[in-house]
Amino acid sequence: MTGMTSSERPLLNRRLAEFGTTIFAEMSALALSTGSINLGQGFPDTDGPVEVREAAVLALREGRGNQYPPGPGVPELRTAIAAHQERRYGLSYDPDAEVLVTAGATEAIAAALLALVEPGDEVVALEPYYDSYAACIAMAGGTRVPVTLRPDGATFRLDLDELRAAVTPRTRLLLINTPHNPTGTVLTRDELTAIAELAVERDLLVVTDEVYEHLVFDEAGHLPLATFPGMRERTVTIGSAGKTFSFTGWKVGWVTGTPKLVSAVRSAKQFLTYVASGPFQYAVAEALRLPDTYFTAFREDLRAKRDLLGTGLADAGFKVFQPSGTYFVTTDIRPLGETDGFAFCRALPERAGVVAIPNAVFYDHKDAGAPYVRFAFCKRTEVLVDAAERLRKAFAH
Repeated sequence: MTGMTSSERPLLNRRLAEFGTTIFAEMSALALSTGSINLGQGFPDTDGPVEVREAAVLALREGRGNQYPPGPGVPELRTAIAAHQERRYGLSYDPDAEVLVTAGATEAIAAALLALVEPGDEVVALEPYYDSYAACIAMAGGTRVPVTLRPDGATFRLDLDELRAAVTPRTRLLLINTPHNPTGTVLTRDELTAIAELAVERDLLVVTDEVYEHLVFDEAGHLPLATFPGMRERTVTIGSAGKTFSFTGWKVGWVTGTPKLVSAVRSAKQFLTYVASGPFQYAVAEALRLPDTYFTAFREDLRAKRDLLGTGLADAGFKVFQPSGTYFVTTDIRPLGETDGFAFCRALPERAGVVAIPNAVFYDHKDAGAPYVRFAFCKRTEVLVDAAERLRKAFAH
């Protein structure tokens, strides 16, 4: 940039130059302009439990959280998070030293990577990955090393040999996501055991994004990586209320880990939002104490919606990869005679009145994700029925 004036110099720094406006903004705008059904961005079209919403209203009326809440999060929520981890998984965390509340899981990811990654460190992540992973690694000055989940029958699977080969002396951290967005894969006990053994053997830190922990179907079960031998002391676990309780706009997430790890993440987090979502923290504390019947009914409702949309997509001619978790279903568009997910998704609103997301945006290796398209099924049943019928009419022969 020698001799370049301020007006000529690119405004966006080179770490973020590859990241423009997110595909979600583009596709949501398309949905609005065409009146299409938006199955692109992953947010529900109904609110969560009434009692949780009313708990937020009560907190507002009583003046709890209307001013800055404590930096680590309100004690009631930190206690509820610790109790949830103990009750569900047998993981014991000190609410005061080992739990940190964040502005959603996205901030938790950013704070963890900014805190733990030095410029030049390599971060191994499972590809395809949530788009903020790449941006946060870049902001931390790290180098992302993707390990690609590949189609295996009706699902996507991790190649453990490829994962091991990706780790070098420069690797600092593994970034794991299970249940996995966008593929819907839930890592098995054997896969998690191998990841844990690799992390211990190579003395790696692990950040594990488990925001879909309650959205697992059929025979799959969520196993927190921190429960495996040698992992509690090296794992930052990220959770969130948005997906589990259908209040994505509240932006309440959390981190659990050892005091040393949580303190490091908090050091970065305090210069991002400092604190957020005050009254909603009290409501999420109530949500985490809901009976098991809530979580069971929520999961079964989404399983039925997964099956409804999956059947409609298959009937329209898509190859459908059956998700074991999350509320997304990945499809292959090649049976429709298509190969370019970007072009397909940009044309889909006009062709079928439905919006989806091209999976290639979640890949460094764009060619590997080119023929795959993601649909969200966290919508009302009548919306999914309408979307499925539109897709059948547009593509079925």
